[in-house]
Amino acid sequence: MNEQIKQIAARLAGLRDALEITVEEMANVCNLSTEDYLLLETGTVDISVSVLHQISQAYGIALTTLMFGDEPKMSSYFVTRKGTGVMVERVKAYKYQSLAAGFVNRKADPFMVTVHPKPEDEEIFLNSHSGQEFNMVVSGRMLIRINGKDLILSEGDSIYFNSELPHGMKALDGEKVSFLAVIL
Repeated sequence: MNEQIKQIAARLAGLRDALEITVEEMANVCNLSTEDYLLLETGTVDISVSVLHQISQAYGIALTTLMFGDEPKMSSYFVTRKGTGVMVERVKAYKYQSLAAGFVNRKADPFMVTVHPKPEDEEIFLNSHSGQEFNMVVSGRMLIRINGKDLILSEGDSIYFNSELPHGMKALDGEKVSFLAVIL
């Protein structure tokens, strides 16, 4: 597993320690078994954004703090120049670039997400988290599955949905897809 996943795992363990949260409580917040949650803290398995979002909501921690380790500082505005947002590559197929990591007390978390193509027969990883989500395709095409319904979005298409429903996406046409994701 890559170094960024190990750093996120260390932040999760550190948060749990600092807030004196039991493994069982944290696992419950994430809707995981204790064993599955402990695997996240080892840094040997991928940690989904939906799990990080659940933790951030439950404990009042900025999602980007868990993902990137930086504390937001700006309260009037925060500019992210092209290609400069804080990035994390969760797995080879997904790269997240935060577009507002430096803004404190955000009401939403905007990301540029790049998804690389996978074999056609590979299953779509589904996740869910509280709130709502907005996705707008910037380049490429993707299949997005929401609660068992498959939709194809092309460049310029967007979707707003209840992110508590199981959802996931994959790049189409053997090409990567980039989209703006706003998690509310």
